[in-house]
Amino acid sequence: MKYKKVISGDFIERPNRFIAKVDINGKNETVHVKNTGRCRELLVPGCTVYLADEKSKTRKTRYDLICAEKKSGDKTFLINLDSQAPNAAAEEWLRKGGLFSENAVIRREVTYKESRFDFYIEDGEKKIFLEVKGVTLENNGVVSFPDAPTERGIKHINELIDSVKNGYEAYILFVVQMKSPDYFTASDINHPEFGKALRRAEKCGVHIIAVDCLVKPDELTIEDRVKVKL
Repeated sequence: MKYKKVISGDFIERPNRFIAKVDINGKNETVHVKNTGRCRELLVPGCTVYLADEKSKTRKTRYDLICAEKKSGDKTFLINLDSQAPNAAAEEWLRKGGLFSENAVIRREVTYKESRFDFYIEDGEKKIFLEVKGVTLENNGVVSFPDAPTERGIKHINELIDSVKNGYEAYILFVVQMKSPDYFTASDINHPEFGKALRRAEKCGVHIIAVDCLVKPDELTIEDRVKVKL
């Protein structure tokens, strides 16, 4: 997926989870943050961030904060933190045959009992529910999810387990919004119950998959599988 117009700035602060202050060419601008997670390890004062220019008369803020540079050891790399981008990138990848056949029928936002899953796929005789989770949390090459407690995430896991019992296939796709991590795991420190639920899901037949992304200031594209260690 690509953004139309992207500019850079220097992060100043984040007064609340919805907005941030960014220095753009010497001017202090209030921008929308497209991720309600904590992102504390990413959004640090002085770091370079990238903003999608969404100039519109109906918006209160002109810019969306979508990407940040992170320094880890002697490396600096880009992390996309737009919480809507993983679903868009996943749809592009799925439609190109990334996980199923190119003839698979793919639908977005399909309800199953008390949950609405990101994708429902029919591929031949297979009927599949797939839930996407974006991953931005990185520590020394290890990426993990979630970065904050998510009861909604546990609910999705339990409903996916139920769907398997009722004859569907089920997948959780962790879209790692950066390139080439060592492996993916559950963040038991941030939400131990989510980790327990994820391991239970794997034992019950839910497929747990992680993929990394090519990240550019104006682009997010799924590329390679990432090792999963639960």
